[in-house]
Parts: sequence; structure tokens; C-alpha cells
Amino acid sequence: MARIKVEIPTHTVFEARIPVRITDLNYGNHLGNDALLSILHEARMQLLGHFGWSELSIGGAGMIMADVAIEYKGEGFYGDTLSIKLAFNDISKYGFDITYHVLNQHGKEVARAKTGMLCFNYQERKLMALPNEVKAKIETKA
Repeated sequence: MARIKVEIPTHTVFEARIPVRITDLNYGNHLGNDALLSILHEARMQLLGHFGWSELSIGGAGMIMADVAIEYKGEGFYGDTLSIKLAFNDISKYGFDITYHVLNQHGKEVARAKTGMLCFNYQERKLMALPNEVKAKIETKA
């Protein structure tokens, strides 16, 4: 069976630190896959906020997630503080990927992930081009 492989760029544009909460655990007493996706969402919001953006306002556009891929590498536990190293990648006419390298406080790899983010006009309910000012800013960081 083919496995998902998420390539992590050598550069990092932002690092978020997010603790694993008791509610993030599953029946195996480790970080659940649904909770990890929520943690990635929080990390993405922090990244966008770092640049003065949000998912509803990024240079005059909104953002919508087109896809997500997560490659699990290890376990996360209650009390861990996850370090999530984020980068922009694969910039296109309509959006870009965000990569997430998730490590615990000891530097042990927990996961690799990427989200495909597209520019979206929520009033017209359709895709729109990546604003030039956003493209220019993330190209210098990618």
C-alpha cells in the first residue's frame, strides 16, 4: 500500500508552540488525528496573523482549504508542547501550500503535514486569483 509522503522544505517562516491538551487525546491515550488537524489549524491561524492576515482576509481574498495530507511519525502525549514549523510552498495562480513540521519538546518528530490553500471569494462563492501583494510577500519567504 502506498503511503503519503509530505516533503518539508529546508526553510521555516514561522514557528508555533501549542500544548497538547487532555481533550486532544484519543482512546489510545495519545494525540488523536482529529485533534492534530485542529492544532494545525491553530498553527495556520498564528502564521497568517503573523503577517497581518486571516483566513477571511488575505490581501482582499479569503482562503479555503482544498486538501490536507498528514504523515504521522510518532506519538504526542498530554503535557507535550508541540513545535510546529511552518513554511509556504508550491505557490500557484490561485493559492499555495502550507507545510507543517510537528516536533515535541524533545525534538522528536510527531508529524509532517501540508494544506493546500486557495483564494476564495466568500460573497460570490468562487475561487479568485492570489493577490499580487500576498504572492510577493510569500515568495520572499518560500
